[in-house]
Amino acid sequence: MNRIQTLYAELKQRYGKPQGQWSLWCKRPKTLEEKELIAIEAILTQRANWKNVQLAVANLKEADCLGLKNILVTEDRKLSRLVRPSGFYRQKAERLKILARFILEDCGGIGPASEIPLNELRPRLLALKGVGPETADDILLYALGKPVFVIDEYTRRLARRLNLARVLSYQSLQELFEKNLKKDYRSYQDFHALIVINGKIIK
Repeated sequence: MNRIQTLYAELKQRYGKPQGQWSLWCKRPKTLEEKELIAIEAILTQRANWKNVQLAVANLKEADCLGLKNILVTEDRKLSRLVRPSGFYRQKAERLKILARFILEDCGGIGPASEIPLNELRPRLLALKGVGPETADDILLYALGKPVFVIDEYTRRLARRLNLARVLSYQSLQELFEKNLKKDYRSYQDFHALIVINGKIIK
């Protein structure tokens, strides 16, 4: 095994199957509603902790505004108010509507979106306002089951600490992990989740 594969094996042995906030994101298979929820959470989690994301999700659910179709028809001010706990609420309300419109109208829904090839869908997601590489890849990997490895600050910190790479840019680290792992969205999901779980324990 190479260093990346060994690291994955060690994290699996240490933590087992990802639990807690990852129990849904790493669930397989997922319903269409669960996929939509993950896409929504991927926007809400930008610069926010998970507890506040869940408060925003609870608000949306209580107001019967959860789901891409509901978000699209919810009045802007109301949507902003509902997602306020996650911070940057006006931006996130706007980004949620942009994402919902893209998935529903441009892709035909969350189901058809998952059938679009990765090399076509990723650039289209990245072209959306407020969707950067990490958010796009969260949606691609966890909601749509595409084999793309997510790079976040926990992954970057781990790579630095273990001297896995000299260049710590998003693309460089993504290429490093994908090159050294079997191309499989299931292991990508679990591995990334375990890196985050480990990163929250080892500061």
